[in-house]
Amino acid sequence: MAGTAGTPGTPRVLRAMNDRAALDLLLAHGPLSRTRIGKLTGLSKPTASQLLARLEAAGLVLATGTTAGRPGPNAQLYAVNPAAGYAAGLDVTPERVLASVADVTGRTVGAHEVPTPGRNTAQAVVRQVTDALDGAVKAAGLTRDDVRRLVVATPGAFDPTTGRLRYASHLPGWHSPALLDDLAAALPMPVEYENDVNLAAVAEQRLGAARGHEDFVLLWNEGGLGAALVLGGRLHRGWTGGAGEVGFLPVPGAPLVRQVTKANSGGYQELAGSQAVPRLARELGIDDVPEGPYAEVAAALVRRAAAEDTALHRLLLQTYATRLATGLASLVSVLDPELVVLSGASLTAGGEVLRALVQDELEELAASRPKLVMGDVTEQPVLRGALESALAATRDEVFDTSR
Repeated sequence: MAGTAGTPGTPRVLRAMNDRAALDLLLAHGPLSRTRIGKLTGLSKPTASQLLARLEAAGLVLATGTTAGRPGPNAQLYAVNPAAGYAAGLDVTPERVLASVADVTGRTVGAHEVPTPGRNTAQAVVRQVTDALDGAVKAAGLTRDDVRRLVVATPGAFDPTTGRLRYASHLPGWHSPALLDDLAAALPMPVEYENDVNLAAVAEQRLGAARGHEDFVLLWNEGGLGAALVLGGRLHRGWTGGAGEVGFLPVPGAPLVRQVTKANSGGYQELAGSQAVPRLARELGIDDVPEGPYAEVAAALVRRAAAEDTALHRLLLQTYATRLATGLASLVSVLDPELVVLSGASLTAGGEVLRALVQDELEELAASRPKLVMGDVTEQPVLRGALESALAATRDEVFDTSR
């Protein structure tokens, strides 16, 4: 079938490849002139002109202005049309569903939050998800039908053989075997479900500290303790989606936790999870341990310990760093990653002080010595990762001019 859109080397396929290259350059660099696009793609001026005319006619690029401040006539500038497509992400926790909508350039255009108090049913979950999405698209001046792709971030993972959520018994209403079918019936766009920590890693890989790295581990500590494993540039999810559920890891220094799925906890979670930090602070005799959700309390304590140079606070931070490194040493010994990214409020609150302590401890406990860095995406990293994942699929669809 020579000459079809899918045949490699045909003019249509080559044009589509050039189109996509130009669109990716416009996303990366912002408005560009025809001459600049030609130089970056290696295309001649006539070919670059034809390309831009084709993309403008398809509604994928817009003329946005002209260059200024240079000798000679001003050149027309072109940019990706933000309205060419929209994608959405949802970040689900036991306390709320947070939705956000972005245009195809990645700019957030609408957001909405729905509280989820109490014990929910599957029907309530469907309503919460649709209410959150509807609120975000309304804030963007859009409708559900304008959204081409939705990525939903949850704790745990949906088992590919049963369709049931695993490793997240603390998320009520999300364990019905019919839930994914119910959500598919209520939502008009393709929906993908992904582990929340995996999506934090997607955000760091595309926007933050892990850019340019093919092999890295992201350790997350906030509501729960987890990890994302990126090997060869791809997320490793495991047979049931449970790769990275390191909170269940048995570690020295913590009693064995049996029936971990019922307890929704494990040795590493008990040793170094957010709930362990307030307990450790009290054991060390630190006064004024605040009340509130343990993840918020842990972040506040770690932040204060990193800022206050007292013996007790130094001991708190050092003990916490040792506990974190104890579990990380197992991951490093098995995976030998190039990079470890520390993320989640109970880690990023410690800043460079905590990072350096964990690095020193890890070098004592592990044979290989990966570089440790704090995550750069600190503003809603899970939601940002969900949007980045949804945008990648949306761009693949919208920017395909071979059809």
